[in-house]
Amino acid sequence: MAEVRKIVECVPNFSEGRDLDKIEKIVTPLRGKEGVKLLNYEADKDYNRVVVTVMGEPEAVKNAVIEAIGVATELIDLNVHEGQHSRMGATDVVPFIPIKNMTTEECVELANEVGEEISKRYNIPVFLYEKAACKPIRENLAKIRKGQFEGMAEKLQDPEWAPDFGEAKIHPTAGVTAVGARMPLVAYNIDLDTDNVEIANKIAKCIRHSGGGFRFIKAGGVKIEERGITQVTMNITDYTRTSMYRVFETVKMEAKRYGVNVLGSEVVGLVPMEALIDSAAYYLGLYGFSMDKVIETNLME
Repeated sequence: MAEVRKIVECVPNFSEGRDLDKIEKIVTPLRGKEGVKLLNYEADKDYNRVVVTVMGEPEAVKNAVIEAIGVATELIDLNVHEGQHSRMGATDVVPFIPIKNMTTEECVELANEVGEEISKRYNIPVFLYEKAACKPIRENLAKIRKGQFEGMAEKLQDPEWAPDFGEAKIHPTAGVTAVGARMPLVAYNIDLDTDNVEIANKIAKCIRHSGGGFRFIKAGGVKIEERGITQVTMNITDYTRTSMYRVFETVKMEAKRYGVNVLGSEVVGLVPMEALIDSAAYYLGLYGFSMDKVIETNLME
């Protein structure tokens, strides 16, 4: 019987979105490795962050990602880092996502292995989050990241926030890192034709779970100086329960309260095809539309 091939996805976020030379050096360990495929990397100058998507065999992906984290640790100094996106580490987050013949439990195991290794190899304290969290309070990444790099040294002194791996002492330039396991999420931004970030924040509060909004939405407002606009930036943590079109239409509705229009939206990184199906059906008024009616689905093994 042929061996079952396991495929895992990893989406590390690095706190560098402006220096293209540094970005290329960080992603180089993810290129040309057997069992690993670099699918995508998107840098954002305003966020000063690059989101990388890599997929492949678990052991190969693990080793390549650990190597890339080492490069980021050498190149990124958070003491001089500025950007619109919250961050606590040069390598900020490292989520593992089951794709094929992988279970969430196996991704949790992988997260533990990577967390332990980078704490030992690079002296970076590591928190485990989402499905890999050892405590309920650490399931939510936003709670771990609260305080960001500047406040993390003091936060680590609280026994409640002792790291899962490594000493309770931040790396002087690379900060701390969160490693976790989760299902595929959709990183989604909606642009508003206003430079008033308070409006974006108010709308974000309406749609996120902590503000009484959608159960599977984490959202905030950011100002995009270069374009003179703001964004409602979010993670849809379970697109099977909260559809993209529903969030988009709600943001449009809330924006009208402030005399603001939605300019458009963007997906950061890769998105599961299934996440787009509901939106296509909604906007086109399609009856009985599903993944089975997509050509590419029928070409898959």
